[in-house]
Amino acid sequence: MEIATRVWNHKWKIDPIVRSLIDTDFYKLLMCQSVFHNRRNVKVTFSLINRSRHVPLAKLIDEGELREQLDHIRSLSLTRGESTWLRGNTFYGKRQMFRSDFMEWFEKLRLPPYFLERVGDQYELTFEGSWPEVMLWEIPALAVLMELRSRAVLNDMKKFELQVLYARAATKLWEKIERLREQPGVKIADFGTRRRHSFLWQDWCVQAMTEGLGENFTGTSNCLIAKNRDLEAIGTNAHELPMVYAALAQDDAALARAPYDVLADWHQEHEGNLRIILPDTYGTEGFLERAPDWLAGWTGIRIDSGAPEQGAEAAIAWWKARGEDPTRKLVIFSDGLDVEKILELYRKFQGRVRVSFGWGTLLTNDFRGLTPDDRLAPFSLVCKAVSADGRPTVKLSDNPNKAMGPAAEIERYKRVFRVGEQERRDVVV
Repeated sequence: MEIATRVWNHKWKIDPIVRSLIDTDFYKLLMCQSVFHNRRNVKVTFSLINRSRHVPLAKLIDEGELREQLDHIRSLSLTRGESTWLRGNTFYGKRQMFRSDFMEWFEKLRLPPYFLERVGDQYELTFEGSWPEVMLWEIPALAVLMELRSRAVLNDMKKFELQVLYARAATKLWEKIERLREQPGVKIADFGTRRRHSFLWQDWCVQAMTEGLGENFTGTSNCLIAKNRDLEAIGTNAHELPMVYAALAQDDAALARAPYDVLADWHQEHEGNLRIILPDTYGTEGFLERAPDWLAGWTGIRIDSGAPEQGAEAAIAWWKARGEDPTRKLVIFSDGLDVEKILELYRKFQGRVRVSFGWGTLLTNDFRGLTPDDRLAPFSLVCKAVSADGRPTVKLSDNPNKAMGPAAEIERYKRVFRVGEQERRDVVV
């Protein structure tokens, strides 16, 4: 499919952006199964948060078209082929990763209702319901809003403008791939579903990475693309789990234990597989300082906020202090990466740990500098769990610019987790 022509032909009433319930990140399904088995009756609210307020989503995106796309998602269910792929495939060396009781529930699932309201130049979009149902709205909701914003800009462009635009974007990505090929051994996965330019473009990017990097391209977080392209589905867990567990804590002592309770449930759910720690929800330094000894034996750590070098150095020091060999451990960098930072981090930590990268928005949505006024530049849009059983969630992060939650609760969490002064870093995407 030639993408510019396909975009030019967006003329019928509804062209579904999300066409499958597995057009989502693999970690979402892994987390969903864990939640299904451990906390399925918890009531959670998710909310859209546009960190880039200069992007007026409600002025760019027609409300009726947005509702059509969201309504279409609510009509979706697993196809027989998708169910067979999830039930029978081998993920991370384990067959039947998704158990029968979870699959029977998932096969019957329709996503719960949404609540949409225009407030000024932005949309308020929320989802409320049982945790395993409502959590599956996050990725498709983000994909819809990101692509509708792209379509709004592209709709003003003529046929040859579109062809030149995509030729330039393709050249830009291929030049990045050529840079990466100069450094043998760099292992990279596509993490770009949630803030992609479009589904077709993400699929094109994955094909380009497959051809350009060969075995150094380790797979994609997008389940549908992984299935269609016969690639590894990549992912483990995210901040959502500790945020909800922490919100449910009844006192400060239970709050302090919550991030480790999450990982204990995760370990039991996956029988020792997928043992990657995401330590920054309430501060990496404090998490590692108070972590139980059994966590030091896990496979590795994902660095997703703050200065990535500091996070990796903290992990290396922690492993050494616990008698572990860092050269056998995996460090996955995944925060706001582009090719120069990937190469810099690889050269710094190669040989000291096993290094891997989850490349997100600047892989699947780097149209910076390609349109007048940079109207297609990526922006920071998230959809987060904001309450659990009526209690607010909190995220501190290693970057206070990513913190979220009521001010009083943020201060309480900082006290409980002993988080001091933090360096503010720009949130690029």
